[in-house]
Amino acid sequence: MLEKLQASPKNIFIIDALGALLSAFLLGVVLVYYQSYFGIPKTTLYILAIFPCFFALYDAFAYWKHKAQNISQYIKGIALLNFLYCIISLMFAFYHLSLLTILGWLYIIPEMIIILVLASVEWRLAKRLI
Repeated sequence: MLEKLQASPKNIFIIDALGALLSAFLLGVVLVYYQSYFGIPKTTLYILAIFPCFFALYDAFAYWKHKAQNISQYIKGIALLNFLYCIISLMFAFYHLSLLTILGWLYIIPEMIIILVLASVEWRLAKRLI
């Protein structure tokens, strides 16, 4: 997979942006609608949904405005933002520990795993491009 992305590294921004938009929709719409099943307060869901919206904008900017010589910096940037987002999400989860349901954890944990895998791929791709 890294070989394919290394041949066309801009595509990582499309992958990341699509994932970010999906996360924003799930957090800001679906989980809000079913908030009582997940236990995460609506305010927290809206706050968490803002991050992937920002990431999608970052991805679009990096995709369209990057320069070939510094694309690895943009890729490292989104990787670091994704890692940071995981930390923030887990902080919110533990802050609301008494409110979270099993469904809440069944959303948070797989999302964190997916984002951490993506961020790891992004980081390794950026290192290969240097």
